[in-house]
Amino acid sequence: MMDKENKTKHHHDVHHDYDHEHMNHGEHNHDHHNHSGHGDHGHGGHGAHMMADFKQRFWVVLVLSIPLAIIAPMLMHLFGYHIDFPGQGLLEFGLATIVFFYGGKPFLSHAWHELKSGVPGMMMLISLAIVAAYVYSVLTTFFISGMNYYFELASLILIMLAGHYIEMKAQMSAGNAVESLAKLLPSDAEVIHEDGSTSEVKVDQLKKGDRIFIRPGAKIPIDATVYEGHSEVDESMLTGESVPVLKEADAKIVGGAINGDGILKATVTKTGTDTYLAQIINLVTDAQAQKSKAQSIADVWAKYLFYIALVAGIIAFVAWTGVDGYLMGLQFMVATFVIACPHALGLAVPLVNAESTSLAAESGLFIQNRIAFEDAHKIDKIVFDKTGTLTQGEFGVDEITVMDDKFNETSLLQIVYAIESQSEHPIARGIVKEAESRKLEKLPVADYHNLTGKGLEGTVNGRNIQILSPKATRQAGYTFDEEAFKASASKGRTVVFVIYDRLYNI
Repeated sequence: MMDKENKTKHHHDVHHDYDHEHMNHGEHNHDHHNHSGHGDHGHGGHGAHMMADFKQRFWVVLVLSIPLAIIAPMLMHLFGYHIDFPGQGLLEFGLATIVFFYGGKPFLSHAWHELKSGVPGMMMLISLAIVAAYVYSVLTTFFISGMNYYFELASLILIMLAGHYIEMKAQMSAGNAVESLAKLLPSDAEVIHEDGSTSEVKVDQLKKGDRIFIRPGAKIPIDATVYEGHSEVDESMLTGESVPVLKEADAKIVGGAINGDGILKATVTKTGTDTYLAQIINLVTDAQAQKSKAQSIADVWAKYLFYIALVAGIIAFVAWTGVDGYLMGLQFMVATFVIACPHALGLAVPLVNAESTSLAAESGLFIQNRIAFEDAHKIDKIVFDKTGTLTQGEFGVDEITVMDDKFNETSLLQIVYAIESQSEHPIARGIVKEAESRKLEKLPVADYHNLTGKGLEGTVNGRNIQILSPKATRQAGYTFDEEAFKASASKGRTVVFVIYDRLYNI
């Protein structure tokens, strides 16, 4: 049996292993632990509040922008229609004032911080444009003649609000990925005392050297080393390894993995930020704090563009004042400031970051270095460190080998299906899926039980059936074609053996 393309090979007299000689087909009873001990993620709550605030501002500005667009002088001239009614200027002024102070507040506030720091950036550039457009438009409404820029003001703020909302949404999505990692850990652990008794304590109270008791189906609370017991552990959420890994004495286990059907006793080896899961979370958090290359470039050029726009606007004012008076010079200066504002960067950069971040998070991809991630398009060769195969984490039947004339492929699979349907093991699910696709009848099973670390056993049609790993098959004294087994395992297949109607102790 293998991941997707590595599927299941059944020998009659025998059942399958990757040479993952760990074939506990036990049912994984995933406990749902209370994660209250991990805190309420206040930072995430603050981010959600800010994102909701940007979203609300966007919708308000969008609604107010519609009438401003309809009566905008530029659009009327462009589309060849004319609207004029008493109080039109006052209506535009009122709508634009709400847009400017309510929609533009986040940009004006951040621009003030940039101004105080003496390092102008994107917010200063945006604020220069919207302040110039608003002030000039107010002047045209009450004091001077000229074409107002109320619609340009509204559209600029609208686009910038949309861009920043998308960016914050992407950051929240990545933050949720981190939170989901943190929730892998249970809030409590069961500590073993000197007299052998156990009691529950909070995970953050554990110390190195403490002994913990891990029940079947429970989440492993912290990194530790097994000193007694054996069980298969599902580490797929942490390592991507789809096949549960057998853990026996001296084996290392990591917090967040899920124990199988066996009982484990272990000694805590790492706590706090030293644990495997904590290091992954720190890795993802650090990556999220990185600015993308596009953002860094945009920030650098925003500073220079601010100075360029300021100088160009002043030059336009002086030049056009000399040609056609200060009113024309003022209009062209404001137009220069508005045009210099990077609408495209304000929307395109956050949109690209949001899309790449969300796609990565949905695919379970944690990005360690955002800059390197952006350079991935330059890659022309990829080397995968895998044992011969690339997998999708799904199992299926690849080949069935029958070694007894009493059976054919279908009848053997039907017997195996009956036993495997009792288990939640990933390999069992792959076999069940194959049997169901062939619409095989599920035979009744009696005396079913799991052989921890070895396989499954049950009675079908009054006959004892055992489904074993290669290691367990050898330990039981059975021989099989080792060369054929190695050939199959070398293709990435997980081989299991079916033993029919032969009773023995394991």
